[in-house]
Amino acid sequence: MEIQQLHLSDPSGVERGLAAAASFAADLVLVFAGVRFFEHAGFAASLAAHFPTAIRIGCSTAGEITQTGVSDGTCVITLARFAHTRLRVASTVLQCMDDSFAAGERLAQQLTGPGLRTGIVLAPGVGINGSALLKGLIHVLGPTTPLAGGLAGDGGAFRRTFTLTPEGVSEHAIVALGFSGDHLVFGHGSFGGWEPFGPSRRVTRCSANVLHELDGEPALSVYRSYLGEYARDLPASGLLFPFAMVDEGRHELGLIRTILGIDESTGSLILAGDIQAGGYLQLMHANTDRLVDGAERAAASAGESAARSVAATPADQPATPPGLTLLVSCVGRKLVMGERVDEEIEAVRTRLASGETVTGFYSYGEISPFTPGVACELHNQTMTVFRLAES
Repeated sequence: MEIQQLHLSDPSGVERGLAAAASFAADLVLVFAGVRFFEHAGFAASLAAHFPTAIRIGCSTAGEITQTGVSDGTCVITLARFAHTRLRVASTVLQCMDDSFAAGERLAQQLTGPGLRTGIVLAPGVGINGSALLKGLIHVLGPTTPLAGGLAGDGGAFRRTFTLTPEGVSEHAIVALGFSGDHLVFGHGSFGGWEPFGPSRRVTRCSANVLHELDGEPALSVYRSYLGEYARDLPASGLLFPFAMVDEGRHELGLIRTILGIDESTGSLILAGDIQAGGYLQLMHANTDRLVDGAERAAASAGESAARSVAATPADQPATPPGLTLLVSCVGRKLVMGERVDEEIEAVRTRLASGETVTGFYSYGEISPFTPGVACELHNQTMTVFRLAES
């Protein structure tokens, strides 16, 4: 597996940057960039012109990730060439939020086939039910196919997000990439670092990802009562105070839900993923040190599962050969950490193999198994780590 990476600061420099790398015979072109790149006329056409035989996928972000840290409004293009791995791309157009489950099924039907081992999914960050999308994918692929990826961002505005498919740039397309092959080495990790506060509340009325009532009271009113002065900045301030899903014994289930919007007319909260009727929610808050520790734990988990995936290779093969690490972290974590956000990227790098290439983005939802070997979930407020290499 060979990798080359471009980091461009302005849309006007895309053509020049691509031309300089055009001699690299890429199988995959993976793009994470600020909205202005996707809005720039000819962006997708330039990628297609310079890499016509490569699979080209990506999405807009709320921050771009490379080895050196985090940037905003830039463009990170990662080129990869595989020696043994087979790639298969799938895409579909999301008709509306209620189409999310069916869209997942359509994607999975295009991906499914002999030898599929793992995949990446990139989807719009607004107007989608990410949990339903994952359920549709799992309904066809089964619960044992691990997926990575996330929901696109637009710098925290929650207005217009974009994805890149082989057909071009879209506000409504979902794209997935499947990986097959016996030489594939991969691992997943996911961890938060948020702390609960206040009592847990029972979900007395909800509809998919819309929370109407907590303990019989309008959810928006309950939420505002906890936020105090932060309530005036809703829904943006909701990124700082997500919900943890907990069971009847008030034990965390490993899933966090971010508030993406509010409905004043109904007193409801619109969450990034589904919640359980009759279940319990508890507010969360965080500090930078715990979030950085959570990022390192996610990287460690990904490394351990990657090592297990090559356990049967000859003894002279490195346990985790250098390759590509995809980081998808929540925009809420970025807001909490502020100027210290680079620290969570550095924490991940301490757990990576020498020579590893890092790419990724800050998202509106993260896709990963909670722990290796279990079904994928839509996460919020987590750092997810996907390591990919060839033995």
